Amino acid sequence: MKLYHIASLALAASLAVLPVRADPIPLARISDYFNGFTNAEARFTQISDDGSVATGTRYIQRPGRMRFEYDPPQAALVMAGGGQVAIFDPKTNQPPEQYPLKRTPLNLILEPRVDLTRADMVVGHVSDDTTTSVLAQDPENPEYGMIRLVFTDDPVQLRQWVITDGAGGETTVILEQMELGGELSPRLFNITAEAEARIGRN
Repeated sequence: MKLYHIASLALAASLAVLPVRADPIPLARISDYFNGFTNAEARFTQISDDGSVATGTRYIQRPGRMRFEYDPPQAALVMAGGGQVAIFDPKTNQPPEQYPLKRTPLNLILEPRVDLTRADMVVGHVSDDTTTSVLAQDPENPEYGMIRLVFTDDPVQLRQWVITDGAGGETTVILEQMELGGELSPRLFNITAEAEARIGRN
């Protein structure tokens, strides 16, 4: 955790002395990027609020579906589908913890039609010459938290996000190259089917 914060401070200090900042990627182009694909897959590294680090594979099927498969030893599973988010703990036989997707900032990029130009949705939009950062929230429910999305350009590519929950905790997800398109089975995002399959294995 200390190394991570030291690296972050060093990066911030180096960016502070840059004489010129490039214009950020327009919000309309970023919205078009999300609306331009249905399926996506990427490896990720997650840094939690307590400094713990986990890796895994993330799948998206827009709208409304996402899946995080964590590598061993964690081997956890987080799914979004059917308007719900479910957290499966491999260490227990209990049903998954669930809550509405709309109560998470990730809902902003999983909507049927992403529109970051909506009034009061984006509260920060800056460039550091290398990346564009967009800080967004649900304008009707800011208490659900915020998401900071980091992009590179030519072409537009999502590289990282940082979710700040309603209690102020932060989770950073750093993405490797995203593979867009391809086929993803709806079964990957079916919370009920996953829960039933796990019962059958126990």
